[in-house]
Amino acid sequence: MPRPLDLLPKAHLHLHFTGSMRHTTLIELAREQGLHLPDALEQDWPPQLRATDERGWFRFQRLYDIARSVLWRPEHVYRLVRETAEDEAAAGSRWLEIQVDPSGFAPRFGGLTATLELMLDAAAQAAARSGIGIAVIVAANRTKHPLDANTLARLAAQYVDKGVVGFGLSNDERRGAAREFERAFRIAKRAGLLAAPHGGELLGPRSVAQCVDDLGADRVGHGVRAAEDPWLMQRLAERQICCEVCPTSNVGLGVVERVADVPLRRLFDAGVPIALGSDDPLLFGARLLRQYELAREAYGFGDAEIAELARQSIKASTAPEGVRKELLKEIDDWLTSPE
Repeated sequence: MPRPLDLLPKAHLHLHFTGSMRHTTLIELAREQGLHLPDALEQDWPPQLRATDERGWFRFQRLYDIARSVLWRPEHVYRLVRETAEDEAAAGSRWLEIQVDPSGFAPRFGGLTATLELMLDAAAQAAARSGIGIAVIVAANRTKHPLDANTLARLAAQYVDKGVVGFGLSNDERRGAAREFERAFRIAKRAGLLAAPHGGELLGPRSVAQCVDDLGADRVGHGVRAAEDPWLMQRLAERQICCEVCPTSNVGLGVVERVADVPLRRLFDAGVPIALGSDDPLLFGARLLRQYELAREAYGFGDAEIAELARQSIKASTAPEGVRKELLKEIDDWLTSPE
């Protein structure tokens, strides 16, 4: 028997707030509120998505917005984060950095600041209950004006050492060039926040390079298209800039046709640090443990290489040094345990 992957300590660095919701919770909350869900979110779940064109991305965002609409009360937020922490613990995740855009919830929870404080409190309570570390990355939206990103960066900067550890940039990378958000990332980095913009998902390797050059990325959300440029992979490896690779998401959005086409092996062999992530399990139907199973089943990673993936996720995280050392030792213990 191979070593059990759910006992392998790991960090989850690419998970979106709404997208972390359990499918059963979505159904239950929708029925409680009398909300009608489209077939793609109910009997035909997980939805068949392909976001490589504008129409496909619009459909993806529409389903995402519908899912967000069931979260109307503070207790819904607490429930979502509590259940997410339980799912993370079951997968062997010991440190979670969950990405939130407070502006999507601000009108219903009393504004940006009140929304972020609600999410931070929910994260703190869930962490205490589950026994895993949980931190928050505040993310701006590429499809909105860069001034909105500046506002979010200033907000995030106020909560350094209060649970916010990074600043991100999500949504369709074909809209909104990275350089337009340079000021927001300068604000965030000046405050000591990690820079983790999305790039190299729907666009090619230049998108990754722009995240590094224009935004000072410490990590890149997705980044798989970097595998198309050997020089860029070498650069990421030399600078130890981690790519948050989400295989089931890449297939779900049409970035690749098949799981086997995700260039995880190519990036790993080039020395690019990797942190496996699930992105939006609510829409793609698979959580973190499945990504590690795919490393074994689809990409031929042996246990020593899988342990290295887990190490890289820990090293790329913002977990305190003491936590990192403890988890790295536990990974070594997992690898030396009998198969």
